[in-house]
Amino acid sequence: MITIRQVENKKDQRAFVKFPLKMYKDCPYFVPPLYGDEMKMFRPDYVYHDTCESVFYLALREEQVVGRIQGILQKAANEKWGQKRVRFTRFDAIEDQAVAKALFDAVENWAREKGMEEVVGPLGFSDQEREGLLIDGFDQLSTFEEQYSYPYYPALIEALGYEKEVDWFESMVRAKAEDDGKMARLSELIAKRYKLHYCDAKNTSEFIDRYADSFLKLLDESYSKIYGTVPITEGMKKNLISNFRLIVRKEYVTVVLDEAENPVCFGLCFPSIARAVQKSGGRLTPGCLLRIYQSLRKPEILDLALIGVAPEWENRGVSVMIASELDKILRYSPTIQYAETNLNLEDNHAIRNLWKQRFDSTEHKKRRSYVKRL
Repeated sequence: MITIRQVENKKDQRAFVKFPLKMYKDCPYFVPPLYGDEMKMFRPDYVYHDTCESVFYLALREEQVVGRIQGILQKAANEKWGQKRVRFTRFDAIEDQAVAKALFDAVENWAREKGMEEVVGPLGFSDQEREGLLIDGFDQLSTFEEQYSYPYYPALIEALGYEKEVDWFESMVRAKAEDDGKMARLSELIAKRYKLHYCDAKNTSEFIDRYADSFLKLLDESYSKIYGTVPITEGMKKNLISNFRLIVRKEYVTVVLDEAENPVCFGLCFPSIARAVQKSGGRLTPGCLLRIYQSLRKPEILDLALIGVAPEWENRGVSVMIASELDKILRYSPTIQYAETNLNLEDNHAIRNLWKQRFDSTEHKKRRSYVKRL
C-alpha cells in the first residue's frame, strides 16, 4: 500500500532532499544540486516565498520512501502569463505507476484547492532553477544546472494524462577544426557599424560592481517573453549576484556595450562543476570544495548558462559578437574540451542555428515540459 505524506518536519525535509541521492547513487550521469541549497527551500525567508506557495509530498511503502514531488503556485508567473497553473517539480520515483499516480494526485488535488486549472512542469520556482524532464540523452552527463532522470519517467507521467507543451534541446559545442576567420571578421564589422565594444572589467568583482544592475535588467528584458520565465525580484537579484561571486570568472563572461556603456547583449558561461559535486552527493565537503576549486581553475567543460540580447537589438546580428568570443575560448583554452548549451527552446531557431552553423555541435539531449488540464 502506498501512503502519501506531506512534508512538515525536519525529518521529512531531509528525506525529501536525500531521496534522489539514493535513487541515483550508482548512476554516472546524475549530477546532484547542492544539498544546502535544496534545504533552503524549507526556510521561512527563502527567496521565492514572496511570490510563491509551495507543497512537498513523499510517497511511502511500508515506511520506505519510494517517491517525492513538489507543487509550486508561482503567483508572479500566473499574473504575467494570465494563467491559473500549479507547477510540479522535483518529481522522483521508483518505476511504479501507482507511486507516480499517488504523487501527482496529491499535487493535482492541491492545485484544485487553490482554484487552479492546470498542472505544468517540471518547472521550478523560476527559470533560474532546473526545469524540463529528460526525454532523450539518458547516456549523457547532466549539467549542474539541469536534472537527470531515468528513461522510464516520461511513460509514468504521460500515462497520467500529461501532454507535451514545449521541448528544449541541449547541445555539445566545440570550435570548428578549421578557423576561416569569418566569425571574427563579422564580429568586428558589427562592432564598428553600431559603435559597440566589449566590457573591459579587469576581474569578476569589478564586473559585478560596474554592471550587475544593468546586466540583470537586460536579463529580465531579454528573457521576458520566453516560456516559463518570471520577473526578477530584488531577492532574486541578490541571490544571483551572490552566486555569481562564487563561480563566475571574468574570462568566461562576455558583455557587449553601446557608446553609453549600456549592455546590449551578453553571454555567461560557468566552468562545469558537475563532476566535482557528484562524489559528495552535493554536500560541500573539503574534498568537494577542492574539486570545485580545481574545476574553476582548469575547467574541462563550460556550461553556457545565460545568453541574451536586448529586444531592440535582436535583428542586428550582435549575438555573433558573443559567439566569436566563445569560439576563441573553445579554440585556445588549454583545458576546455567543449561547452554545454543547457536549454534552448525548440522554436528558438536563431540560437540553435547559431550552434549548427558557427560551431561543431551536436544536439545530444532533449527535455520536455508537460501540461495537464484539471
